[in-house]
Amino acid sequence: MKVLKFGGTSVASPENITLIKDIVGRYQDPIWVVVSAFGGVTDSLLLAGDLAADQDSTYHEHLAHLEQRHLRAIKELLPLTQQSKALSKVKEELNVLETLLEGAFLIGEITPKLSDKIMGYGELLSSYIISEYFKAEKLDANFQDSRDLIKTQVLNGRTVVDFESTNARCKTNFDASKHHVTVLPGFIASSHQGEATTLGRGGSDYSAAIYAAALGAERLEIWTDVSGMYTANPKMVKQAKAIPHISYEEAMELSHFGAKVLYPPTIQPVLAKGISIVIKNTFAPEDPGTLITQGRNEQGKTVRGISHIGQISLLSLEGPGMVGIPGISKRFFEVLSQDGISVVLITQASSEHSICIGIPARDMERATAVVNENFAFEIERGKIKRVRAEHKLAIVALVGDRMKSHQGLSGKMFSTLGKNNVNIRAIAQGASERNISCVIDEKDVKKALNALHEAFFEEQTKQLNLFVMGVGNVGAKFLAQIAQQRSYLKTNLKLNLRVIGLSNSRTMAFDESGIDLQHWETFLAKGPAADQTAFMERAKGLNLRNSIFVDNTASGDIAGTYGSYLQESISVVTCNKIACSGPYDHYAQLKRLAREYGAPFLFETNVGAGLPILDTLRHLIVSGDTVHEIQAVLSGSLNFVFNTFNDQTTFNEVIQRAQAEGYTEPDPKIDLSGLDVMRKILILARESGHALELEDIETHPFLPQESLDTTDNEAFFASLKKNEAHFQSLFSKAKENGCKLKYVARFKDGKASVGLQEISKGHDFYALEGSDNIVLFFTERYPQQPMIIKGAGAGADVTASGIFADIIRIGNF
Repeated sequence: MKVLKFGGTSVASPENITLIKDIVGRYQDPIWVVVSAFGGVTDSLLLAGDLAADQDSTYHEHLAHLEQRHLRAIKELLPLTQQSKALSKVKEELNVLETLLEGAFLIGEITPKLSDKIMGYGELLSSYIISEYFKAEKLDANFQDSRDLIKTQVLNGRTVVDFESTNARCKTNFDASKHHVTVLPGFIASSHQGEATTLGRGGSDYSAAIYAAALGAERLEIWTDVSGMYTANPKMVKQAKAIPHISYEEAMELSHFGAKVLYPPTIQPVLAKGISIVIKNTFAPEDPGTLITQGRNEQGKTVRGISHIGQISLLSLEGPGMVGIPGISKRFFEVLSQDGISVVLITQASSEHSICIGIPARDMERATAVVNENFAFEIERGKIKRVRAEHKLAIVALVGDRMKSHQGLSGKMFSTLGKNNVNIRAIAQGASERNISCVIDEKDVKKALNALHEAFFEEQTKQLNLFVMGVGNVGAKFLAQIAQQRSYLKTNLKLNLRVIGLSNSRTMAFDESGIDLQHWETFLAKGPAADQTAFMERAKGLNLRNSIFVDNTASGDIAGTYGSYLQESISVVTCNKIACSGPYDHYAQLKRLAREYGAPFLFETNVGAGLPILDTLRHLIVSGDTVHEIQAVLSGSLNFVFNTFNDQTTFNEVIQRAQAEGYTEPDPKIDLSGLDVMRKILILARESGHALELEDIETHPFLPQESLDTTDNEAFFASLKKNEAHFQSLFSKAKENGCKLKYVARFKDGKASVGLQEISKGHDFYALEGSDNIVLFFTERYPQQPMIIKGAGAGADVTASGIFADIIRIGNF
């Protein structure tokens, strides 16, 4: 035979009860069906009892609501011809309930015995109604009152089950029963004197386990609203999966740490008998669920699940008077035990200088007071400090039978949390190593669970969450590239890129599940007004693992926010040169923050768009090489300009064309003044290990002063027209000398310079075409023949690809 238990959500409505009937009707062998109260009824009974005890007459409203709900269930479930008996029985029980509540109202209190009687009515009514429904549906069913079967007694002041009497009664009832289905209320029992008692939290599960053990059932099935025990809370971790098979011990560990489908004490009766448990989904009965059996799992998995307990506080007892003094720990825990305070985590330094415990946050104030009172003598003499409390915490735990035989799990757990800026406040691990627990800030729970689940259960795929500022030329191309490559990245690099936030200068928009990149423009247009501070706060508030801020703007204000992102362990990828070419102290601070918080700060596109210039330079330096000199054409814009300009065109026309084709900044003077190239060579010098400032770079402008002094694009282009003869002169002179004009940056002996130069044939720069860039690294290893990097150095597409490449680098860290 089998015992089935259906929880509150499974019996929450008449529609759900019809599903239960379909499930029960499939069983060929005799079954006992244990049911909980209709969803929410137990809480309503508790509230009604409290109101009555407070002599608040509004308890009548709750009683009336309970009556309406149960009577409505009868009318919806039973045919009209079979309703009279059930309605009469339920009204009779509700009249008794009303009398009990009136008693509490009259005396102004609710005793434990009275509370037990009141609280049991939810299961008593639901099980009776369900049994009558089964009969009406032609099932061979019968109602059996659990108070006649489960007997309790008082031992050491606690109400416990008298298993000897209970087991005998269950066996006798089963042997005498001629019905295929027996429906029983969970949670309720009675004393040998006939007084109603209850089985406490998880009581319906406990009732089912008692029956399964007493009858030697083949299996105990617990039907709930999820398809088994999951690798993590599916409400917080979307990738969580049901665990097919798990051991009793693993199930108890996960249940203790918040897996609410099972309450640990409930499986004690079946554990002793070796009876298997199956967790099934009432709303998806075909799902296999989770099988819980005796013995270790043999499926090769080390970590079986990740769970957590929220609303935890830490209490620390410490002081020099604790070292080497026997009995301190005993007193500490005795004080808490005597006050009914449960300890859920313990950790103690080997120096014996401190003991740290985790307790439910609701008990913290009381615990602090009783401990300080008990240790007042030692506190007064400075031997022990007043206990220190920390709030708003949670415990996260890895669980698995096979963890002990695998090295490095703790390291992997803590490094995963550290990379995502999750601070660990305390650590506990038993000698069995079935559980590794740590205390973290409650605000970090969702990120921690997702990061750990990715590390231990989704090792093939890493999720990167992007917050993108700027969706102009470069930003739009970047989003298009992500949309195009997402499938490839998942299949080949095991990376899942999701754009969570977007912003332009007008609006911003967020979607925690990932923005649809096919319709991002429409989605962004409907968002609230853009606000870079609000954007940053939202990115921080979402607190997602592997978060990356992507700056596609040229804004100094936005560049000034990088430090705030890095301090939250949010990586930064940018094509904005301002941060890295601003004051050296700020640049150095960003690099330091990136190291300190484990958040990559990448800006490859600052120098060569999509060319791997900075990446190559870093590899040279990391491998021990020394840079002696850098020669480079670093402006794709200027290279395009001087490759296009000749005596058949005007300089003004060439610049306008370059701007139209996206080669220049929105303000072309930034390129033509040499400022853009100055910033690039400065970044290269800094990445080579030199603390230069922008003003240290020697510059030789080729623009007339009049052009440099303009304040807007219209005036700038007018000045170019006016000074056409100057530009033609530069071209003619170079042509006469058999040279080409190139805007060259150079760094040597700690000094940098930029300026327009005539390049003769045979030089590496001479044949540079279009908008290409080129960099020559002369190093200790490449003293005569430099290392050369050459390719397209301007344009939205290649810049976007450079940003993309930086993000992939982060994904591969």
